[in-house]
Amino acid sequence: MRTEEAMHYLASHGQQKTGNDTIFSWLARYQSAAAAGASAVNGTIGALLEDSGDLAINQVVDQALRQAPAAEFSAYAPLKGLPNFLDLAISLALGDSRGRLEGMGLGTIATATPGGSGALYLAASNFTERGEAVLLRDRHWGPYSGFLGGCGLNIATYPLLPDGDTETPHFDRGSFEHEIERLARTQTTVTTWLNDPAHNPTGLSMPAESRHALLTSFVESAVRNEHVGHTLLLDAAYHLYAEEPHGWAETIADALDDGLPWPENLLICFAISLSKSHTIYGMRTGALVCLHPDESSLSRLKDVMGVTGRQTWSAAPRVAQYVLSEMHSHEEGGAAWAVERDRLADLLNVRRTRFLQACEDLQVQVNPSHDGFFAWYECEDPERIANACADQHVYLVPLSGGVRIGLCAIPTESIERVAEALAKAQG
Repeated sequence: MRTEEAMHYLASHGQQKTGNDTIFSWLARYQSAAAAGASAVNGTIGALLEDSGDLAINQVVDQALRQAPAAEFSAYAPLKGLPNFLDLAISLALGDSRGRLEGMGLGTIATATPGGSGALYLAASNFTERGEAVLLRDRHWGPYSGFLGGCGLNIATYPLLPDGDTETPHFDRGSFEHEIERLARTQTTVTTWLNDPAHNPTGLSMPAESRHALLTSFVESAVRNEHVGHTLLLDAAYHLYAEEPHGWAETIADALDDGLPWPENLLICFAISLSKSHTIYGMRTGALVCLHPDESSLSRLKDVMGVTGRQTWSAAPRVAQYVLSEMHSHEEGGAAWAVERDRLADLLNVRRTRFLQACEDLQVQVNPSHDGFFAWYECEDPERIANACADQHVYLVPLSGGVRIGLCAIPTESIERVAEALAKAQG
């Protein structure tokens, strides 16, 4: 008898949850090689490491956490989050454009979540009808499929990059518009998730003209299909390591200034993660920030998000909400955090620059990569390429359509070795 046939207590949707996480399985291969004494390079994980191999920790955040009152560690947070933290989350999402957007009549709300993943779950759970599809780029963070599938949703895709020359660099506007129109004709909701800037797994960031084109296309679809809800979710997990961390807020404000309408059936959200920007991965602190001009709609959304959280994780962890909102409320605290954040961003930039130069020298055709933790090698047989690199004790992650290079984890002195491994692997 097959195991699944004997497990009568496991529901059919539970039976579908199989397999191991690809990233962690390749991390285990690296760890095994290193433990055996190999001079191995770890390009597998999505956490920022110092050149020493130690986890990079923002010391300003660490010191603030260690000074927090005991009650802030132990007490529940309010179900929707500490008010000061929710205000901070909105500011982290919108940056200097916050006042400008609110001055245009846009309202904002935030809900505290256990990490950016919690923010994604709130969106998956509430913005798309069960059985419908969410639009993603064809290269995207693998766990998206789990969040969506777990909420009874499907996936539609459009290409990460346009085919040939285009007026919108790094954005395939034609394919995007084709897909949103198809979804608007066949669904009651149109939702797209966009991980930008500093896309995982490629490090791609859209320039201003591409952001404006995507926003315009999405708004025009909402205007044409007034009875179809349209939600644009911006996954901002890595945005505070990008050259334009608040480019989307600036683009939205510029578009509204230029007369782009905001139809009632349009919602824009930011999924915020403090894991990377504040190096507190395990404290699971994030937020979903929502923008809409109608205050009554936002009030209803606030209730929906709070109830969803209550029925899923109860309340998000409290201590980091308290500490970070206190730290950023003081100019010197926020400035000290930013200095350390900038140091870590510079470390990433040096690694990326050296990697792209080495790939150019060795004729390794990697994808455009600008910001954040990763770079990407597009290929038809990612398992073969990753295994060929592993034979040289360079450990990367094979994903659908290519190999992810975790620049965040690779010591600067080993960067050229990764390019050399890819050159040999591609033959």
